[in-house]
Amino acid sequence: MKRRTAADPQYQSELVTRLINMVMERGKRSLAQRIVYGAFARIADKQKDTSPLEIFSKAVDNVRPKLEVRSRRVGGANYQVPVEVSHERQVTMALRWMLQYADAKKGRPMMESLADEILAASSGQGDSVKKREDTHKMAQANRAFAHYRW
Repeated sequence: MKRRTAADPQYQSELVTRLINMVMERGKRSLAQRIVYGAFARIADKQKDTSPLEIFSKAVDNVRPKLEVRSRRVGGANYQVPVEVSHERQVTMALRWMLQYADAKKGRPMMESLADEILAASSGQGDSVKKREDTHKMAQANRAFAHYRW
């Protein structure tokens, strides 16, 4: 059985704790919390009518992939086999992609780029949503190999 993550102190959300844990490097939790809470503060400044937690959960829902391709070796050939993604992995991939594309924007503080990526993802735009679309397109293109699913 999987251990549950504790809810974060400010928003009482396990999802925010998972984001903090993914932002954290070398065990520096206070720095990771400062980055995430700073990004949430920027979101609150830009979107006054909705809470940053709602915007963040909507962004995660927009980025979560339903399908992905896995490499499968059959008779000496490798096939990209589309498989459904479990809910836990969907959330993990969504968080990973949002952080990856926020981190890729060099020359800006991580707080700003993370806030911008979350806002873009919540409105169905941004690099992380494009990554989900590309993943779905790849799975759709390879659905002829779905019978190799294991």
